[in-house]
Amino acid sequence: MTHKQYPSLMRLSGLIRKEMWQIFRDPSSIGIAFLMPLLLLLLFGYGVSLDAKDIKLGIVIENPDLTTQSLAGSFERSDYFKPFPFSSIQEAQQALRERRITSILWLRNNFSEQLLSGQQAPISVIINAVDSNQANITKGYIQGVWLAWLTEYSAVQGKSLPLPVTLEQRVWFNPALSSRMFLVPGIIAIIMTLIGSLLTAMVVAREWERGTMEALMATPLHIGEMLLGKLVPYFILGMGGMLFSVAVAVWQFNVPLLGSLWILIISSALFMLVALLIGLLISILSKNQFVAGQIAILVTFLPAFILSGFLFDINSMPIAIQFITHIVPARYFVAILQTLFLAGDVWPVILSNLAALLIMFLFLFAIVWRKSYKRLD
Repeated sequence: MTHKQYPSLMRLSGLIRKEMWQIFRDPSSIGIAFLMPLLLLLLFGYGVSLDAKDIKLGIVIENPDLTTQSLAGSFERSDYFKPFPFSSIQEAQQALRERRITSILWLRNNFSEQLLSGQQAPISVIINAVDSNQANITKGYIQGVWLAWLTEYSAVQGKSLPLPVTLEQRVWFNPALSSRMFLVPGIIAIIMTLIGSLLTAMVVAREWERGTMEALMATPLHIGEMLLGKLVPYFILGMGGMLFSVAVAVWQFNVPLLGSLWILIISSALFMLVALLIGLLISILSKNQFVAGQIAILVTFLPAFILSGFLFDINSMPIAIQFITHIVPARYFVAILQTLFLAGDVWPVILSNLAALLIMFLFLFAIVWRKSYKRLD
């Protein structure tokens, strides 16, 4: 006569201790949880920048005078440009073709005459648009310097000049316009995705390969105890990696954490559970370490990197791709992270994204529970 298995706190704690010792004996797990976050944060904090600085700008002045020199000086004083003077437009265009410069500012012979007579004196700009994003940034910076100089020039001359645009600028949440301020919080989502899904998928699949999973199934462990015993150690490891990453972001890269630390911990815990369930589901379906690792990269890391809004604006993507991003958990966590770090506790953003993560957690938990059973087939 068989007896029904009931969950036991003693069995569960024993399994958790066993998993923790296995993590400590495996240097790769510690490396993925703490060394990898440090390397990624240093790479994206120092090595990756979406800001445009020291733009190589060729300046061609056909008729040098005080007015044209004043305008050229505005670009020389700008932190965004590194001007290179050229004597002719042909020489500047050749430099642009050879990629010695990336853009050209061309002031023609009648520039000062038209400006002083009250007529429009448009500047000619040529930009290398091989990198379209960089070209748009360069165009915006040139327009900004031009409009600022026009405003100052009209004030000095004491007369009104026809300004194409009157710009009154207010920058919220990231006054320095530094890409580091949103890249560093976003990379925390990528780090937790790797720790949660990739590490869990490979470690559990490795147990299938080595036969230790069969030994666990021969014990009186309840299926719920097995799931918790696998999730809890890696949940602790992932949350430790998250706190370490937040500390590096705040103290090393000076990224402000304007929102509540407790809200950050709660949202990170929910996202970590979603990532762990994805990794556990992958390992259940594949039972092969190599295959589990490849699947984890394809279905978690790459979508988190490309489709989460971490690097690329979701609203700029095609409609079909925008629809696909709704099934990427990192999309919601990146939005929470960037809001908490840069804007604070904006509850409509936080609650709506937390709700999406909660729905994903419940859905994945139901699938994992249904697919998990104590049978060797």
